[in-house]
Amino acid sequence: MRFQGIPIVTVAEGEISELHIGLKGTMSSLFLKGLAQKTHRGLEGRVRKGKSAGGVTYGYDVVRNLLADGSITTGERTINAAQADVVRKIFTDYSHGISPRAIAAALNKAAISGPRGTWGSSTIYGNDKRGTGILNNELYLGRLVWNRQRFIKDPDTGKRQARMNKPEDWIIEQVPDLRIVSDDLWEAVKARQTATRSLAIRDGIKAVGRMKRATHLFTGMLKCGTCGGGFIQVGKQYYGCASTRNKGTCGNRLTIKREDFEARVLSGLKDQLLHPDLIAEYVRAYQAEFNQLAGSIRADRLADER
Repeated sequence: MRFQGIPIVTVAEGEISELHIGLKGTMSSLFLKGLAQKTHRGLEGRVRKGKSAGGVTYGYDVVRNLLADGSITTGERTINAAQADVVRKIFTDYSHGISPRAIAAALNKAAISGPRGTWGSSTIYGNDKRGTGILNNELYLGRLVWNRQRFIKDPDTGKRQARMNKPEDWIIEQVPDLRIVSDDLWEAVKARQTATRSLAIRDGIKAVGRMKRATHLFTGMLKCGTCGGGFIQVGKQYYGCASTRNKGTCGNRLTIKREDFEARVLSGLKDQLLHPDLIAEYVRAYQAEFNQLAGSIRADRLADER
């Protein structure tokens, strides 16, 4: 901006200099950090009272009561009987050897809504270390666990990434009135999860939920022609419908080998984009745009000189 001779002026500070940029940037950063710490302390206080510090977990309803001072209670929950039955069924089915994928497909077939609409295997299995997924949520055991993880923004992508906190930093409170599953059922599920992970490690297969799939040429760009859901890599060499594989909500069971698919698409692009008529049209459009921009630059320059 300085190179162009354009000052930056604000109502509060007037013209902004390098000092303002450095000092104000530092002060703003410190303010946001302090605000985050205060918010964290406030949420911790709520959790220590056995109340919710976040969203509504599947199996529970929010309770709103009017207090004497006219305010409304926050963080109160009660068990949703219908959803609690679904939670117990998921735990029971899994403990009996049914896979999360099969459980999700059965729930979707029965038109039972999940936490975010349809059910998926990851919704049920989740991540045991992070406590995500129906089978790993200790709230169903009557134990509220908070501050298990924190989120840090990746400076390159701008996306938040989860980082585990040390176990001694976790806040754990007993909330027996929110228990949905018994100790025996919980332990049966944990035993099967441990056995499943042991078999996966023995067979040289990465544990469920920890596999990071390779990124290929068309990763994230494909859609199922039947349901509109993602068309993902299934196995090592094939693409298939994600809804069919993970939710059982789509009837498209067709798959295609990744190498064949990529070869077909690239061949089609080559044949179409290198057609002489298309090349001529591209050159014409490029020249027209270039001439228009060049004319605008010349006109602006003449106006400045006047």
